[in-house]
Amino acid sequence: MTKPARYDRIAFVASPSSEAQAAFGQLTSDYGNCNPNEADIVVALGGDGLMLQTLHQNMHTGKPIYGMHRGTVGFLMNEYSTHDLRARLEAAQESEINPLLMRATDVNDRVHLHHAINEVALFRQTYQAARLRILIDERERMPELIADGIMVATPAGSTAYNLSAQGPILPINAALLALTPISAFRPRRWRGALLPNTAYVVIEVLEGDKRPVAAVADHDEVRDVRRVEVLSDKTISMRMLFDPGHSLEERILREQFGY
Repeated sequence: MTKPARYDRIAFVASPSSEAQAAFGQLTSDYGNCNPNEADIVVALGGDGLMLQTLHQNMHTGKPIYGMHRGTVGFLMNEYSTHDLRARLEAAQESEINPLLMRATDVNDRVHLHHAINEVALFRQTYQAARLRILIDERERMPELIADGIMVATPAGSTAYNLSAQGPILPINAALLALTPISAFRPRRWRGALLPNTAYVVIEVLEGDKRPVAAVADHDEVRDVRRVEVLSDKTISMRMLFDPGHSLEERILREQFGY
């Protein structure tokens, strides 16, 4: 009797680019295409943007996600190949990540809940710099930060916007979050902080009528916020698959020696 494959039922999703659509046509012809609700695994064809979108869409399903690079930025993606895909999936190494949960309260006291895989960021909405107060675990750590904004980044997101803002790269298994300012004006030399991933982060907006601020959890934006709470949501674990030797841990380590 033949043993059933671990990932026999594959669902393919692709970005709208011609390159990704051509790959979608080839792979679905070779391996079929299962309904995502019934699939054992989801294979995403595109760039990091599609990978984040696919992770968000499957956040509560527990299905593993395997990405192949057919887009622009491909840090979270494996190399593209049509050869023996099921064997690649069987051999792939798994990384589990927990998203951030953002609870943003706007100036009208409406509460908005969103998850973020990479980061939760606050930005100034006008030419006026944001004026922010930072509390960690209900203790004030910074009474005033004047900056373009600030972000809380996960290890998976530490090589994305966080790195561009001069934030630290975090190993994927590190029980840490990066708190990184964006173009800090005062205190000018503050470069952020490393927080345990159990931290409860609260950022209050000061002078919000004069200095309006938006909050963004990956791609979900809330305008005119007055208070943003962020914590790591341990109730959700997302599974990403990478080819041997190209795990997310290896990519993050390699990024630290890139120049």
